[in-house]
Amino acid sequence: MDALVIGAGPAGLMAAEALAAAGRRVVICEAKASPARKFLMAGKSGLNLTKAEDLPRFTAHYDSDWLAPMLAAFGPDQVQDWCRALGQEVFTGSSGRVFPKAMKASPLLRAWLKRLGEAGVTLRSRWRWQGFAEGGLAFDTPDGPQLLAPKVTVLALGGASWARLGSDAAWVPWLAAKGVQITPFQPANMGFVVDWSPHMARFFGAPVKGVALCVGNRRERGEFVISARGLEGGGIYTVSRDLRLGAALVLDLLPDLAEAEVAARLAKMRAAETTANRLRKLGLAPAAVALVQEFGRSLPMVQAIKALPIRLAGPRPIDEAISSAGGIARQSLTEGLELRALPGVFACGEMLDWEAPTGGYLLTGCLATGKWAGQMAAKADG
Repeated sequence: MDALVIGAGPAGLMAAEALAAAGRRVVICEAKASPARKFLMAGKSGLNLTKAEDLPRFTAHYDSDWLAPMLAAFGPDQVQDWCRALGQEVFTGSSGRVFPKAMKASPLLRAWLKRLGEAGVTLRSRWRWQGFAEGGLAFDTPDGPQLLAPKVTVLALGGASWARLGSDAAWVPWLAAKGVQITPFQPANMGFVVDWSPHMARFFGAPVKGVALCVGNRRERGEFVISARGLEGGGIYTVSRDLRLGAALVLDLLPDLAEAEVAARLAKMRAAETTANRLRKLGLAPAAVALVQEFGRSLPMVQAIKALPIRLAGPRPIDEAISSAGGIARQSLTEGLELRALPGVFACGEMLDWEAPTGGYLLTGCLATGKWAGQMAAKADG
């Protein structure tokens, strides 16, 4: 066998495409019955491909600089061109997020798989990698155990979130036994547990919009959802790394009003009015009023509105997270994403130890590392 890619998510498919473009004969082995299940799930509510930003600002959203050359080679502009080349036009929303006009992932995936097939790439479904064996790589397949000995291999097995869709991190002990350093996995882009009082139950599922989330020196505008389990949604995911590391969450519920203006408006209200009525008159939605009553009863009202501390009880479990932090450590890889302990074996996507927020950064990072690993593997002699 010439070139093998294990894992048919976005990173693996991109690696296969790069290998095939370089003239390598490529086989993809996928454990599930169909490819790119997490990609399809992510696209159900609108496939956010990337973010229309200049490259320095875009790369600043990643937790380290080691992906910088890969993002420079295949960043926001290149992702959009790639999508258009597959016959999927894109549009940019008001926030700068880029989506295919079809919004869903399935039309893009179908066009991509068709192009890969035309390039000679073979996809083998239900081929689950079982680790290393004497003479090659062992697989459990519909036809029984199989052993493959490719010239070059690209691993694109995902991280440790959403195991039911394929990212179960079963590969960690196999690589660790070969001397590959693995940074322990942690949840990323995840919700946080809140131990609610009973009166909050009627607000479960309610969105909180137009607020500022203040975490350390960061101040991010966004929205989130109150759930039975705690807080989740885009605004929370944006600051989830800092929260996971122990930073406190403080909300500014009226970010467009200065404290003095809030105080002046409150002063004009009748003293006999209830707190809830005052908050509603200020323009707070019922869910935001509930948060003030949950966490701000002992605070001066202006502080409860402009700097409301939220008591979090830790992140939700990793399998509920959109993505994961941790994975193959940078020092275990060459600049070409080849495993130093396993010459001829490359890795890409969420297997690698990097972290980025949602909003197009995650998917672009997977595509960029997949393309990079595929191009570098194509140059290897095997």
